[in-house]
Amino acid sequence: MAKATLAFAVFCLLSGVVYLINDVNDREADGRHPVKSRRPIASGAVSPRAALNAAAVLGAVALAAAFAINLPFGLISLGYLVLLSIYSVWLKHIVIIDVLTLAGGFVLRAAGGAAAISVSFSHWLLLLMLLLALFLALSKRRAELVTLAGDAAAHRRILAEYSPYLLDQMIGVVTASTLLAYAFYTISPETVQKFGTDRLIWTVPFPLYGIFRYLYLVHQRAGGGNPSETLFVDRPLLACVGLWGVAVILVLYGPWR
Repeated sequence: MAKATLAFAVFCLLSGVVYLINDVNDREADGRHPVKSRRPIASGAVSPRAALNAAAVLGAVALAAAFAINLPFGLISLGYLVLLSIYSVWLKHIVIIDVLTLAGGFVLRAAGGAAAISVSFSHWLLLLMLLLALFLALSKRRAELVTLAGDAAAHRRILAEYSPYLLDQMIGVVTASTLLAYAFYTISPETVQKFGTDRLIWTVPFPLYGIFRYLYLVHQRAGGGNPSETLFVDRPLLACVGLWGVAVILVLYGPWR
């Protein structure tokens, strides 16, 4: 438990470092954004020099703690920091690579959590995490493109390479892949053997509703620009996640076992 908590704190610090680097690089574009212009660096409340100094200190502390947990977690943490730092400076300007890099960052977080507590990192977890992160990243790009309209490219250069139609096609592919991957996971021989039941397939309606609800918010309510805010503010989504958790517990530990 202590290692898991410390690992969580490490990735919180590393995420903060990445956001500082990203906000320093994007300060001029953020200054033209209706919401992001109020961020400390974009508004001038915090100087770029101070932000980078803070990033250096936080990064050093986080990596020291990561390697203190164990070597695999330290290497994954270092890889995460390097990858997302390169993203902030360069990769976010390359079409398709930008969203793949963001998704890769979430996969590294999950892999880091597994390494910290010395458990195996399932290929199913890798696949589902990658697909779900891609879904959120593409939806975020679409929300930015639609919300900013003609000013989209001025705020984020890569948005000039996308169109709502192209993003809808990508989102459609990823949506179908995510749901199919989850369904196949619930009935895969290794899952049935591990949990002793093939009834996890009964939980499929919850991710189905959750993804459809998120798409509804993106297309009909102009949501998706901030995935974490969308998840924690929308009550039907929160209820869906909670009910999915209850359903999994009942399937695995219910009286009919």
